[in-house]
Amino acid sequence: MQRAISAAVGVPVILVLIYFGGNAYMIGAAAALALAAAEFQHITRDWIDPVCVLTAALVAGIAVGARAGGVVWFAWLGAAIVIAPVAALLNPTKDGHVIDVLWALGAVTYVGFLGSFIVLLRYIDDDARSWVYITVLGTFATDTAAFFVGRRFGKHKLAPRISPKKTIEGLIGGYAGGFATVVVLAYVFDLGVKPVQITSIGVLLPTVAAFGDLAESAVKRAAGIKDTSEIIPGHGGILDRLDSILFAFALVYLFTQLLVY
Repeated sequence: MQRAISAAVGVPVILVLIYFGGNAYMIGAAAALALAAAEFQHITRDWIDPVCVLTAALVAGIAVGARAGGVVWFAWLGAAIVIAPVAALLNPTKDGHVIDVLWALGAVTYVGFLGSFIVLLRYIDDDARSWVYITVLGTFATDTAAFFVGRRFGKHKLAPRISPKKTIEGLIGGYAGGFATVVVLAYVFDLGVKPVQITSIGVLLPTVAAFGDLAESAVKRAAGIKDTSEIIPGHGGILDRLDSILFAFALVYLFTQLLVY
């Protein structure tokens, strides 16, 4: 019930922000990514730790930089240069400085750099709204279908050491749901791309979405936690909802740049 209520409230807000775009979309994306980056750092630090707060601010800055297009590379590099020495100096355990620096760099790269594609894709041109809808709804369909198919038919474990509840049946169900959603939406939005191109993105998007989900699960398993936070009732943290989205947006943005525009 909590999952359903959170989705009923959150999904319409996301769809409206995508539709209108502009600064509201950028601010929404920056805020979500900042919280996700804070959650990533919170795995090893307190919420009010300076490195945690600074990481959130830097990741938000990367998202704002993405609004200006190519500036994202400089924003990400600047964030990495700033956070590395700060993380080394403010080590919470007074040992393992290299691990602390790598973890901080991982936050601004995993959440900040990958998250920048959430902003970059929306502002390609007037058709970009449709590509964002395809990415978001295709990823949601992949996750949702995998969840329900896995619960109903799941018997064979997919990666028990990483995520014990994920099953091969769920993976197949998620793949089918994601592929069908991408193909149907591409037809509805009439993007003017070749059938082979939309088939390719329909095949690839569920794949990277599933990979992103497993990647974050591996991080949480290594840290010994179930969710990155409890911000979203029934869903966990912001990062728990963005794990697949981060990789999906990077894929679709690169796809559009290489094959469409």
